[in-house]
Amino acid sequence: MAVKGCEHPLGCHTGGLPTFASATVGARFWLLIEHSGPWASHLEDCNLPQEVHTLIKRATSLGIRPQLIRRPGRRNPAGTGIHVMVADSTAAEPWLAEGVIAGPDDLDMDALMAGVVPESCILVSEPVFLVCTHAKRNACCARIGLPLARSLAEVLPDRVWETSHVGGDRYAANLVCLPHGLYYGSMSQAAAIAAANAYRSGEVILDRFRGRAGIPEPLQAAEHFVRAHTGELSVGGVAVESSRSDGDTTEAIVRGSEARFRVVVEPMTLTTPCGTACADTITTYRLVALDRLVPVRYATPALT
Repeated sequence: MAVKGCEHPLGCHTGGLPTFASATVGARFWLLIEHSGPWASHLEDCNLPQEVHTLIKRATSLGIRPQLIRRPGRRNPAGTGIHVMVADSTAAEPWLAEGVIAGPDDLDMDALMAGVVPESCILVSEPVFLVCTHAKRNACCARIGLPLARSLAEVLPDRVWETSHVGGDRYAANLVCLPHGLYYGSMSQAAAIAAANAYRSGEVILDRFRGRAGIPEPLQAAEHFVRAHTGELSVGGVAVESSRSDGDTTEAIVRGSEARFRVVVEPMTLTTPCGTACADTITTYRLVALDRLVPVRYATPALT
């Protein structure tokens, strides 16, 4: 039965409904700004220092994803400067860097967009895990996300942050793994720990995996189906090389660790179990075709 106050269809928060191919498309570059809150429903409405509002506006105008972050269970008073982290999830080798800046002019976002670490930041080698706990955006994110963030922080201290809205409230609790921008949804505490440990080992877990942020949803679906077909779980082991769309149908060439595949997907609609919103629907993707491509070997013509 649905939890009181939750308007999402049954199965959304438990993994009973498919989560794949639902990662936020517009998240290729990231700007994380530490601010203990409280957080309004939307970032532009938050009671923030003007310098932080300026950072958020500049990031948004450039297509960088801004997120407010804070430590689980703690509301530390603001220190000197602004603690930021930046990430490039689109690089051949995605990276994460952090620094403390005096103001917006100390953070070179154009460098970030060019795939270069800003001078005010230093590369970090450990990943960061974001758990959405944005209550004013959706109560389920706080109800499920807060205890998950605290339990995960006990296992991975200093690597876990509560964060503002990441997209996909119906899949709370949501977990984002940076720098690669991997999304997980409908997470239990045990599932989150398993996903975080897998990521630290360079792998993904397909159960409750939403996809890789920054790429269109049909291509997330294509990657998912190749992983499911081949069992390839390494983070960089599967990637779309090219794609084309014909109406609602998308055809992609996907590189696996040992072969390339032609994958065809199309959207489909699921009617969810009746909860507080009867006959609600969720759009996902179905596999139309998946074919292993045979390498073409070109013969060199003999000289005459």
